[in-house]
Amino acid sequence: MSGSSTCACAEARRVGGAASGADTCAVILAGGTGERFGDPRGKQFVELCGLPLMSWSVMAFDHATSISSLVIVCAPDKVALIEKDVLANLTLAKPVAFAPSGATRQDSVFSGLSAVPDDARLIAVHDSARPLIEVEAIERCCAAVRADATLAGAICANRSVDTLKLVEGNQILATPNRSFYWAAQTPQIFRAKQLVAAYKAAFWDGFAGTDDSSLVERHGGRVICVECSRDNIKVTLPEDLAVAAATLEQRLVDEGCGRMLSGKEEF
Repeated sequence: MSGSSTCACAEARRVGGAASGADTCAVILAGGTGERFGDPRGKQFVELCGLPLMSWSVMAFDHATSISSLVIVCAPDKVALIEKDVLANLTLAKPVAFAPSGATRQDSVFSGLSAVPDDARLIAVHDSARPLIEVEAIERCCAAVRADATLAGAICANRSVDTLKLVEGNQILATPNRSFYWAAQTPQIFRAKQLVAAYKAAFWDGFAGTDDSSLVERHGGRVICVECSRDNIKVTLPEDLAVAAATLEQRLVDEGCGRMLSGKEEF
């Protein structure tokens, strides 16, 4: 499949009167390992509907009209492999740069920020292990940040549908009101200066957060949740890959630009 064959499920859309012009750099984290998937190159290279898993995230951000450029964060020895097995098989409209991954996700993002162009007003941080991200979700988050000058950022998220338990060991201590809880996803999109400042402050203080938003919140920034599709799962275990494949196959068929992997038709 070539990125030049744009499906409706991947084509760019403007949502909510977003400001004109591409002003957002996407930092895509691709430093994962493939130990659970049997691929020594890393799970970002595991095949998903005929392409390496990370290809789908790259295409989504390339097709988003808000995105001006992409930074792929990976191990230095994986750059040539990504260029050969991922980028060479896609037709991308946006420039791509690389940054070396670090020992932790937070280190990797901090590294990626150093490769973001100076003219980027917003930065979108995304885990390549979430291949089902939709262009519409990217655009909605960008539009939310642009629309409110008091916001530092907006993140893709879902309201909790499960009953939550506060547990110590295996003993339940409390059952909080789930209406206050959301499950955070990526992308997480922020004003560039505020995200960089938050990461520098965390580095200086030795603070480790669980996601990008936690660092921005700690630095005094106001961040909102933008409710997005529950399909935007993170592929962590082999069973997640099966779910992602089924969802993506159906999405491609519904949009009229795919096949059920019968071997008779091409994407």
